[in-house]
Amino acid sequence: MLPDLGRLLTGALTGAAVLSQVAHPLLRGDALRRTTIGSVALFSGASLADAARRGGARQAVRTLVVAGGLGLVAEAVGTRTGRPFGHYRYAGTLGPQVLHVPVVVPLAWTMVAHPAVQLGRRLARHRTGARRDVAVVAAAAWTLASWDLFLDPQMTSAGHWAFSTPHPHLPGLPGIPLSNYAGWVLTAVVICTALHHAVPEAAPRDPAPGRTAGGPSQAVPGWLLGWTWLGSTLGNAVFFRRPAAAAWGGVAMGLTAAPYLRSLLAPRRLPAAGHLPAAGGAR
Repeated sequence: MLPDLGRLLTGALTGAAVLSQVAHPLLRGDALRRTTIGSVALFSGASLADAARRGGARQAVRTLVVAGGLGLVAEAVGTRTGRPFGHYRYAGTLGPQVLHVPVVVPLAWTMVAHPAVQLGRRLARHRTGARRDVAVVAAAAWTLASWDLFLDPQMTSAGHWAFSTPHPHLPGLPGIPLSNYAGWVLTAVVICTALHHAVPEAAPRDPAPGRTAGGPSQAVPGWLLGWTWLGSTLGNAVFFRRPAAAAWGGVAMGLTAAPYLRSLLAPRRLPAAGHLPAAGGAR
C-alpha cells in the first residue's frame, strides 16, 4: 500500500511548526523575527493540510479564504478606524503587507481558527441542531480569542505592533487595551461561525480493529492546540518572564483545551463484537 502522503505532509508540517516555536527562546533579533514569520507559515500550512485531508483541496482553500479573508478584513478595518480592537499600527517588521496588514497576520487567524473549530465540534459532539451550532461556535471562538492573551504580549514586546491608547488593560499585561480582547472575541465569533457553516465536517471513519473511535482524525488539531496552550503557558512563565500572560492565557485557553485534550486521550471505545447496534439504530 502506498503511504498516505497527505498524512505524512500534515505530520511533517505540524512537527516543524512545533520545533520552530521551541527555538524562539534561543533566538534574538532578526533570527527571531524570521523564525516567527516561518512558524506562522508552518502552523497555518499544517492547519490547511489537515483541512485538505478532511475534505480535499477545495476545503483547504475555503478554510483559507474564510478564516484568512475575514481576519484580513478585520485587521484592515482595525488599522484604519480603531475598531474593533482599538487604535494600533504595525511596525513593518513582519514582512510583506496587503491593505497595510502583514500577510502573515491573516495566516495567523487561519492557523488557530481551523483547529479551534475542530475543537468546538468535538466538545459539542453530543448536542444536536441549533444548540450544537451555538456550542461549536462558542467553544471555538473562546479558544481562538484566548490565544491572543499569549500573542499580543509577545508581539507588542517584540515591537511588531503598538496601541496608541494602551489602557485600561488587564492586570500584568500593560500596553494592550481591553478593547483589543473585546475585538478578538467579536472577530473570533464571526470567523468561527462562518468557518463552521462554510466548511462541512468530514464523515467519521471506522477505526481499525482494536483502535478507538474518533482519535486519528483529531490528531493534528489536538497537537496544534495542545502545544499552543501548554507551550505558550510554559514559555511565558519560564522563558519570556511574562507570568501574567502565562496565567491569563493558560487559564482562559485551558477552559476549552483541557477538556478537548482529555476527550482525545480517553476516547470512547467501540462496542465489543456482538454488542454493535443494529443498522440504522441510534448512535
